[in-house]
Amino acid sequence: MASRHLSRSIAMQSLYEWDFKGKHNNLLPEIIAHNLKEFGPGIEDSTFVGDLVMGIIAKIPEIDAIIERAAPQWPIDQVAMVDRAVLRLGIYELMHSDPEQVPPKVAINEAIELAKTFGGNASGRFINGVLGTIYRELGEPGKDTPPRKKEDPDVNTALEQTT
Repeated sequence: MASRHLSRSIAMQSLYEWDFKGKHNNLLPEIIAHNLKEFGPGIEDSTFVGDLVMGIIAKIPEIDAIIERAAPQWPIDQVAMVDRAVLRLGIYELMHSDPEQVPPKVAINEAIELAKTFGGNASGRFINGVLGTIYRELGEPGKDTPPRKKEDPDVNTALEQTT
C-alpha cells in the first residue's frame, strides 16, 4: 500500500474513532498516535496524518454543511460513520489541499477506495456520487490539467487502482 494511501487510511480510521468516541478533541492526539503505531509502523511521513485529521476537524462545520447540501436525502447524523469519515476526508482534500500535491481526481479516487475497503456494499457508489456532485459544483477544477509525472506517489496510487 502506498505511503499516502496508508496515511489517508489511518486518518480516516482516526476520524471514525474520534466520531465514535463522542467527538472529544482532547482524545485526538492519543487516537492518532495509537492508529499510527497500530496500522502504520515505519510510515514515512506521520505528520501528514496528523495534519490531515486536524485540518478536517477544524473544518467540520463547513464540511458537514457541504455533505448535507450534496446529499440532502441523508442528514449528516444518518450517514454511516465510516462513510461520514471518508466523505470528510475526501471533501477536505478536494477543497483544501494544494491541487499540485493532491489533484481533485486523486482525492476522489482515494476516498472511493477507502469507502470500498472500509464501508458497506454501497459505500463506494455513495462516496463517488457525493464527491462527484461537489467536484462538478466546484467547476471541475484541474479537468484540463495535463497528467502528472508517474513518479508522483498519489498518481501511482491512482494508476494502481485503475489497473
